[in-house]
Amino acid sequence: MEGRYFTIIESAVILMPVSLYVNINRYRYNSMNFKDKVVLITGAAQGIGRATARQFAVHGARVIVHYNKNREEAEKTLAALEGDSHSIIQADITDAGESRELVEKVVRDFGRLDALINNAAIFEPHPIATVGYDEWRKAWRNTINTNLIGTANVTFCAAQHMIEQGGGRIVNVSSRGAFRGEPDAPAYGASKAGLNAMSQSLAQALAPHNVFVYVVAPGFVDTERVAWKVHGPDGQAVSNQSPLKRVARPDEVAQTILFLASEGTDFLTGCIVDINGASYLRS
Repeated sequence: MEGRYFTIIESAVILMPVSLYVNINRYRYNSMNFKDKVVLITGAAQGIGRATARQFAVHGARVIVHYNKNREEAEKTLAALEGDSHSIIQADITDAGESRELVEKVVRDFGRLDALINNAAIFEPHPIATVGYDEWRKAWRNTINTNLIGTANVTFCAAQHMIEQGGGRIVNVSSRGAFRGEPDAPAYGASKAGLNAMSQSLAQALAPHNVFVYVVAPGFVDTERVAWKVHGPDGQAVSNQSPLKRVARPDEVAQTILFLASEGTDFLTGCIVDINGASYLRS
């Protein structure tokens, strides 16, 4: 059987030409090879951000771990990264000046910025039937400033450098709540819906500059932020929303982010990828 390659995938024996096998694996290696690529991940102290930072580092990227308040957890993320060419930067992205300085520091220290992962976000419950007007207004202001305006500011600053250097990739972390609704946190759902619209608008605006914009929209993910819900009294009901009878793992979201940020995904620009285990389906 010269010129053929046997491989076993889940108990099935597949016969393919050696050339095809080599080309497939070359594509896998090249597309997921981030060697020396500079990647900024906002909100990387825990959860999805931490998992994404670790996977980028495994694939050779130089990772910048951004955090706002939780330096201790951000240091843990940094310590967990494979390799030693990574960095940690504090910034409050709701401050326009700090957003600009965050990006400019990355470019000064690393010489370029190849990928931006906008993961930083907050979730403040504010059910309309039970909160006061002041609390309602505060929740909306805080949520929109962080999840939408802050992200827009970081994106603008990053896009300027990407245009100048000839290209780049931006992956925004949205939510199933943008489509399904967030009855106890409507500002969160609105901020993520706005993020989706912004991302698709920028995908059109930036494509001529070889800058591509993508969105992932997870459902519940087993992170520190929602541990009270996922592992609390309502945990089983939350898991049962998916026919898989569980919530997503941070690594599963991170894998999708890495795929979108990799080479060969240009024509996916503007896409919104649902990662919710079929707990909410749309067409």
